[in-house]
Amino acid sequence: MTVSKPRRSPKPSERQRDPERTRRLVLDAAVAEFAAHGYAGARIAAIAKRAGVNQQLISYYFDGKEGLFRAMSDSWGERASTLVEPGTSLPEQLRRYVLEALENRDGMRLLAWGGLEYTGPEADPDHAPRTERLADSVSDIRERQKAGALPKEMDPACLTVMLMAAAMAPVTLPHVIAGVCGEDPQSPEFIERFADQLALLVRQLGLGAG
Repeated sequence: MTVSKPRRSPKPSERQRDPERTRRLVLDAAVAEFAAHGYAGARIAAIAKRAGVNQQLISYYFDGKEGLFRAMSDSWGERASTLVEPGTSLPEQLRRYVLEALENRDGMRLLAWGGLEYTGPEADPDHAPRTERLADSVSDIRERQKAGALPKEMDPACLTVMLMAAAMAPVTLPHVIAGVCGEDPQSPEFIERFADQLALLVRQLGLGAG
């Protein structure tokens, strides 16, 4: 029988060594690791190696894998709030989300992995915060519908999912884009044009007002 060694707490000198920088290094490494392997396949040891920190620091700062994932979710929520200011028109919101593929491709891959691994809300560490974030988008579209911008038969929740899926296409459907459009799905030129096309589509739906 193998006796496991007790987990060592990081030394005080390790904890006090620029904690904010350490947290940022770990979060950046975690995004890359989770984006490459998904939640199930990501390993804390690999994240520590990417970040160049002691593995125990991840437990100390984030309380393990699930806590680290939640911290990444919070970080994305902060990013989203600065990406789209209040009053931004829906076409411009979608255009900016598409352009995230230029700056934050790993973050979009991470969201896609979450869908591929999804088995139910209880096993989804980002379920509650993601649902809360998207509730605002659904409410926004519902208000536009009440104002007459959409037919009453349209389901605002379903439309939110459709638009979200469209905005992620350069990351989630690169093979389809390469075949159908005959272009490099990762090139800035294509991503910028795709962003403009999605914004144009949303305006054609009558959702162009701020």
